Amino acid sequence: MKTVINSDNAPAPVGPYNQAILANGMLYGSGQIAIDPASGNLVQDSIEAETHQVLKNMGAVLQQAGLTYEDIIKCSVFVADMNMYSRINAVYSEYFNDDTAPARELVEVANLPKFVNIEISFMAWKGF
Repeated sequence: MKTVINSDNAPAPVGPYNQAILANGMLYGSGQIAIDPASGNLVQDSIEAETHQVLKNMGAVLQQAGLTYEDIIKCSVFVADMNMYSRINAVYSEYFNDDTAPARELVEVANLPKFVNIEISFMAWKGF
């Protein structure tokens, strides 16, 4: 059985998908980009601001499912420019510490939705 998870505090999906799906204790989070859910505008002042917004959007989805950042077990990070790696990591480390950081890959891609600089998808474990 699967449960659809959508939060009003995260951007509405821009296609035929949901923000997350909960199945058998696992939460599968769709890729989040830096859309401010209140205004619907992209946050692109800097890669730091963009990364914060992406992680805040993830947090809203997690909260809707009754989870926190500590419950994330895997992140997939897609970036438009690998030269932003250290700046992204600086922000990312504000949400995850060495003891609770999930597994992760960070890869450079040619383009992302709405031509943003970063997108992150995730998996979290709700347990039983």
